[in-house]
Amino acid sequence: MKLALLATLATAATAFVAPSTPLVTRTQLFAEDEAAEEAEAPAPRSAAEISALTASVKTIFSLEDINGILPHRYPFLLVDKVVEYEQGKRAVGIKSVTLNEPHFTGHFPDRPIMPGVLQVEALAQLAGIVCLQMEGAEPGAVFFFAGVDGVKWKRPVV
Repeated sequence: MKLALLATLATAATAFVAPSTPLVTRTQLFAEDEAAEEAEAPAPRSAAEISALTASVKTIFSLEDINGILPHRYPFLLVDKVVEYEQGKRAVGIKSVTLNEPHFTGHFPDRPIMPGVLQVEALAQLAGIVCLQMEGAEPGAVFFFAGVDGVKWKRPVV
């Protein structure tokens, strides 16, 4: 038992042995990184160029429309606009996530991530927009979120 443990420790210790090639100093690495950034840095785009990237996206429901449909308000209104909509079936909404959102101050201070429960709430609000636009829906009706099954996150919203 002791021999197996010593062999394991000896094998693991070799991972910490200094490499045979000389180490590069931090200053050299920084200078190389800086040169690579200068070579790869794209030219800054104007506000008009950036806005043009989404110019073809048609807004079905604007923020003002959504305020007339849902009872939620900032900071808990989590749908900024709806860009696709099939009555009674589905919708695609957009939430413009910025670092100024109140939940980012504590989730997490050094690596802000939108909490999963708020992502699910955003989906529920989008479903509320679909439901409140259905024939026979009472204006101002309140829908309550009952639950969700099988939710998986592929990557964080940052």
